[in-house]
Amino acid sequence: MEDPLALDRQVCFALAAASRSVIGLYRPVLEPLGLTHPQYLVMLALWERSPLRVRDLGDALLLDSATLSPLLKRLEASGLLTRLRNPDDERSLDVALTDAGRALREEALAVPGRIVERLGLPREQLERVRDELTILLDAARPVA
Repeated sequence: MEDPLALDRQVCFALAAASRSVIGLYRPVLEPLGLTHPQYLVMLALWERSPLRVRDLGDALLLDSATLSPLLKRLEASGLLTRLRNPDDERSLDVALTDAGRALREEALAVPGRIVERLGLPREQLERVRDELTILLDAARPVA
């Protein structure tokens, strides 16, 4: 009988170890862009849609404001985005890309291919893993 507490049988261990390893592959790829992995995720969301309210950005990235705010401040200091009060709701901040932030997207287009190359796995397999992880993420989200 297999031990249900064996480390190699734990979903949490496989996820944590894979996450650290894969994110580590991004570091040297993102470094020339001047981005950390969390900053890259913010930029990905903004390249899809800008401007976004901070709350909507946090929801998209599954980050709370205490985690997101320092990321946004650093990206703003780098000249990649602006944070401005929403004219329709003074309590809300809008985050928008600057021209430099939009231009960085062109350089970032090479990132996914370089990561696929570094992993050495077929793109189709990586897409299946992503889809399975998305199912797991949805299952783990608390019911509102």
